[in-house]
Amino acid sequence: MRYLHILLHGLLLPLLFQLTACTTKNTQVQKETMKKETPHMADPYLWLEEVEGAQALAFAKAESTRTLAHFEKDPQFAKIKADLTKIALAEDKLPGITLINGEVYNFWQDKKHVRGIWRRTSVSEFKKIKPKWETILDLDQLAKDENENWVWGWQNCLPPENRLCLLTLSRGGKDASVVREFDLTTKAFVKDGFTLPEAKSDISWIDKDTVFVGTDFGPGSLTDSGYPMISKIWKRGQPLKEAKEVFKGGPQDMSASSFVYTTENKKYRFHFRVISFYENEIWYEDEQGLRTHLPLPSSAQMSGVFNDSFLFLLREDLKTKTQTIPVGSLVALPVSQLKNKEKALDSLEVLFTPSAKRFLNSVEVSKSAIYLNLLDNIQGKIARITHTEKGWLLEDLKMGNQGVARVYSADPWDDNYLVAYTDFLTPSSIYQGVSAHKGATWDLLKQAPERFKSKDLIVEQRHAKSADGTMIPYFIVHKKNLVLNGKNPTLLYGYGGFESPIQPFYLDSIGKLWLERGGVYVAANLRGGGEFGPTWHRSVMRENRPKVYEDFIAIGEDLIQHKITSATHLGIQGRSNGGLLTGATFVKRPDLFNAVLCEVPLLDMARYHKLLAGASWMEEYGNPDDSKMNDVLMSYSPYQNVKAQVKYPEVLFMTSTKDDRVHPGHARKMVARMKEQGHKIYYYENTEGGHAGNANIQQKILWNTLEYTYLWQKLSGKN
Repeated sequence: MRYLHILLHGLLLPLLFQLTACTTKNTQVQKETMKKETPHMADPYLWLEEVEGAQALAFAKAESTRTLAHFEKDPQFAKIKADLTKIALAEDKLPGITLINGEVYNFWQDKKHVRGIWRRTSVSEFKKIKPKWETILDLDQLAKDENENWVWGWQNCLPPENRLCLLTLSRGGKDASVVREFDLTTKAFVKDGFTLPEAKSDISWIDKDTVFVGTDFGPGSLTDSGYPMISKIWKRGQPLKEAKEVFKGGPQDMSASSFVYTTENKKYRFHFRVISFYENEIWYEDEQGLRTHLPLPSSAQMSGVFNDSFLFLLREDLKTKTQTIPVGSLVALPVSQLKNKEKALDSLEVLFTPSAKRFLNSVEVSKSAIYLNLLDNIQGKIARITHTEKGWLLEDLKMGNQGVARVYSADPWDDNYLVAYTDFLTPSSIYQGVSAHKGATWDLLKQAPERFKSKDLIVEQRHAKSADGTMIPYFIVHKKNLVLNGKNPTLLYGYGGFESPIQPFYLDSIGKLWLERGGVYVAANLRGGGEFGPTWHRSVMRENRPKVYEDFIAIGEDLIQHKITSATHLGIQGRSNGGLLTGATFVKRPDLFNAVLCEVPLLDMARYHKLLAGASWMEEYGNPDDSKMNDVLMSYSPYQNVKAQVKYPEVLFMTSTKDDRVHPGHARKMVARMKEQGHKIYYYENTEGGHAGNANIQQKILWNTLEYTYLWQKLSGKN
């Protein structure tokens, strides 16, 4: 399931321009280009889209240096950094783990291992207070030996032995990665093993000597979104250029790929054509090499294989001759029915259907059960599906209270799996379960220690009425004795896109650096997320996008109306699509906020589809080249709507030079335009980090220190 998750969801979480010698001539060409592309406005800042251009880098460095110098002078900076360092480098922090062959694997970073080490131990040893770990790969040492800035990616091991793994390492945290074959027994890279140069690649094991591979094979091999368009079969020892093409999409597709799904008894080969972010066509290839197009709607999301049936989450209603299956349902398509082609849909078996506030978020499959990670009024619940003599059996499994329980690290060739539980005030816990067990019992492996005082804190769930009357839920965390005087420093966080829900999570650094000091934290459950299933998301796609910003504004107004805070003490934060959210919102309602954290953001919606992976998001936002959609996009695009005569909050923009998913040009150009208009802003661009913003633990500490110093400086009311 790990590879399938990466294939279907990893592109969310995913053009270099050369600076010419003659700046004056180059600027004129850029202006003429913009007149053709966006008639409403010429763009004098296209040179800031040149990621590694000397002029652009000088601009980013100068602004970042100024911003860093300003906040380092703040008396709170050193104390905030010390508190964050203590949390980030704590030896007793809960390791994020996976199970491989019954052993615990973890990627770990600390003061000594800034880039990190990949390590393993036994389950029994992991349960100890100070377990003994075996280092498999030291990324700091590897980076030193190879003179590379390696950042850990992910591993794809060959089941069921899981000895050979394909590791991805990126330079500076980019989405584009190097792939190298690694042997878990020898703890070394395989000599003359499978290796791919830096690219946005797909690679999947067929057997120990064969893989499916999609990568940058040269001109004509990538989609307009920058992802693989061609997949090939590649044999061990064979030059990559001699690999045989097996599947091909088109340049306007998001990507095309092939992969193998391995269960205890069988290997299933699939070929994917990802048409857009929410549309795909899938072919199944049987043992004889016969390919069958799976007759599900293109919006259906493949979720695994179980009991020789393909599992799909429906993202729209499906009507067959025998039944009407509602959106949000999980269905099983028996492989035996594929011979009936389109009529196979009449044999779909419904495993789960949503209710008013209960929706399917994700699916994990083990050898003997299917686990559903559910959103139940935004809380995280678990259900288990097994196949019995009487058919499919769905059971709810009880864990936790008002937080998020979820199954992860489950594999279809093994019965072991892991469960995580957390909520805003409860440190995260990891449990081990076995699918064959009856009831809902798990073995607690480890719980994180408390990082802040939570006894005097309370969590509430409230609702605000958006402009169209829709009630928008949000969580609010604050001290029990909160005084409703409108003076409480309040941070409102939001995302609102790509069907990605905002759920409760342990507020470790937020608790220590914000809540303990009297701050209020608010998590918004905006439309566009997945909190209430696909319909909640689809209701604000493309032409309805402005409703998301109305939702966010409504929550801000609700907080002020109930005297929790006021505009002077209210700040907002968002990353990526959330960066667009904060950008569009502060431009629309500058009177409502006094602090804006706008991080790794989209901001120029006239050109987003021309920058890096932007073309892959047109299903979400719409195509700027379509006149009707362009009108909508230009009604809220921050870069096009910011004005000189309007007073805005002193925004802190943050991004990364190495972000090859959301182009750093978005933030750079917004900063340049606002400075030209006379607005006071702050800008910090980390030279590494990719879309995460930071490449190692020290960079993360500095990034977070800047965030909290800025928030307290702006929202405490002392400045």
